[in-house]
Amino acid sequence: MISSLRHRGPDESGIYLDNAIGLGNARLSIIGVADGTQPLCNENSTLWIVYNGETFNYIELKEELIQRGHRFLTHSDTEVILHLYEEYGPQCLEKINGEFAIAIWDSVKNELFLARDRVGIKPLYFTRTEEKFLFSSEIKALFQDPDVSREIDHKALVQVFTFWTTVTPKTAFKGVSELSPGHYMLVKKSGEVTLKAYWRIPYYASDEQWGGSYSDAQEQLGELLKDAVGLRLRADVPVGAYLSGGLDSSILSYLISRNFNNRLRTFSLSFQEKSFDESSFQEEMIQLLGTEHSQVEISNTHIRENFPQVIWLCEKPLLRTGPVPLYLLSKLVRESQFKVVLTGEGADEIFGGYNIFKEAKLRNFWKKQPESKCRPMLVERLYPYIFKNPSRARVYLQQFFSFKSEDEDDPFFSHRARWRNGEKNRSFFSESFRENLMQYDPYEDLIERLPRSFPDYDIFSKTQFLEMDIFLSNYLLSSQGDRVSMGNSIELRLPYLDYRVMEFAAKIPANWKIKVLNEKHILKQTFKEAIPESIRNRAKQPYRAPIKEALLTGRPDCYVKTMLSERYLRKTGYFNEKKVSHLITKFEKNSSPLANETQNMALVGILSAQLLHHQFIDEFKFAAVKPLRPDKIVRRNNT
Repeated sequence: MISSLRHRGPDESGIYLDNAIGLGNARLSIIGVADGTQPLCNENSTLWIVYNGETFNYIELKEELIQRGHRFLTHSDTEVILHLYEEYGPQCLEKINGEFAIAIWDSVKNELFLARDRVGIKPLYFTRTEEKFLFSSEIKALFQDPDVSREIDHKALVQVFTFWTTVTPKTAFKGVSELSPGHYMLVKKSGEVTLKAYWRIPYYASDEQWGGSYSDAQEQLGELLKDAVGLRLRADVPVGAYLSGGLDSSILSYLISRNFNNRLRTFSLSFQEKSFDESSFQEEMIQLLGTEHSQVEISNTHIRENFPQVIWLCEKPLLRTGPVPLYLLSKLVRESQFKVVLTGEGADEIFGGYNIFKEAKLRNFWKKQPESKCRPMLVERLYPYIFKNPSRARVYLQQFFSFKSEDEDDPFFSHRARWRNGEKNRSFFSESFRENLMQYDPYEDLIERLPRSFPDYDIFSKTQFLEMDIFLSNYLLSSQGDRVSMGNSIELRLPYLDYRVMEFAAKIPANWKIKVLNEKHILKQTFKEAIPESIRNRAKQPYRAPIKEALLTGRPDCYVKTMLSERYLRKTGYFNEKKVSHLITKFEKNSSPLANETQNMALVGILSAQLLHHQFIDEFKFAAVKPLRPDKIVRRNNT
């Protein structure tokens, strides 16, 4: 199992075994490099821990614990968590500022404690057989046990082709679950399981929101972000930063270079397809800050050749090729002898940076006067490129954004228009697949995840909750985050997702985050003097990567043809081979490099689902990597 996770922890490994449990760890050494080998135990060897991630405030926590009589034998943050649990039990999670998946075995209580960080930066999966409870950072490690069955969950495919991702706790595989962010589990040797939440995406009613001035809020936000960055620079190895050319990463690079490290090393992507490229904005910040910069140019061939490896790492179907360039970027970081980078994910979710926040605001305004001829025209300000052909644009507007009577009390109002559009691709499922799932409604899974007070949320907070609970955790932090970075043994650190920043941002009135239709307004104003206007006020360019031109143009690798062949489509049984063949023909006849976005998503989704079946069902190798020799083995007889 730990051999299959060697990419996550290439530096050393360890095992703890007694007659109730086995704990294994493959370690990426960042803090306490010399003496942090896991599994670690407390002073009397009653508690044992394996851990993935970082506790950024470990220095302060360690001082507190020493004052309470705890003794430490290492310099690692892992040992701090162990003593923190010994002192406070599960409530210790409220004190940790970090990103983590934790497993602690209490040999006295015969009880296993599992926990995941607040927003799900680090993954944690589990499953059961008749006699065993198994957990791991990746599903492929669970499948090393031949007693764990391997089968694609059809309901998960429906979720992906509706919401663009699976929804926790469901994974792409039947019988394998993911621990929800902000939750912990207690698993007794008897088999009894307790699941509890310790944190949720914050919401504050109007009477609980920030009571100070706008300028005071700016000052507070600036100080919180500076401190969040400083904490995430703690490491016994060099730390770099991603610099995309957008506002969020530019702010982080500015804070690092001006306050902590004026010889900052930055990394970025450029694209062969210039419509996806942001190099000019990157260069502006590089010159301003004087960073030492490295860049990798992504070609269409790179995307095609590396797509299968990314599916192997992500362990779920994808609807975008965006994770592939980020996988190659992390490879550049590793080749540059770095293990850690700071990145700007999370700012769009907490400050309203995506168009979906503005769409929801406009549609909510529109629905108050559904017959208005003027209010719909505001959408032109969001998507001016659509309105180059006004008559066609009006039709598209009515179809996509129009308010429908069933939207009146819809808890998913902000996202429903997009999800309805995505649902069109469920028509590619085979007839037998659809017949077997006729009674399944994926929206029921979402309803269960909503807070009781959700109907009372304002439109911004409703949009934010759905975006963070579904898409941020299950796609951005996973498929575009941890999974592809750790595929090259690179740890990402995300200052905007410091829980203090998130909780403070939640107290700020929505109209400070989106002022009319100006997104992330307070963030822009807070760093107005630091970030050039050309970057601060540039039009939002969502991160994307080529699809059709990467997967089908030129001479595709044989795997694309094989996975989408009628023979293999019939074998897996998920998709209608005739409809898929028609889709590919449509792509090949369309000479335009920009196909319909929904069709692009269908192509990636079908290909990735086929690859997932091939890699994990048909061709899964139990000894996919050479078994390693652990650096540390502890065996105990404990009755």
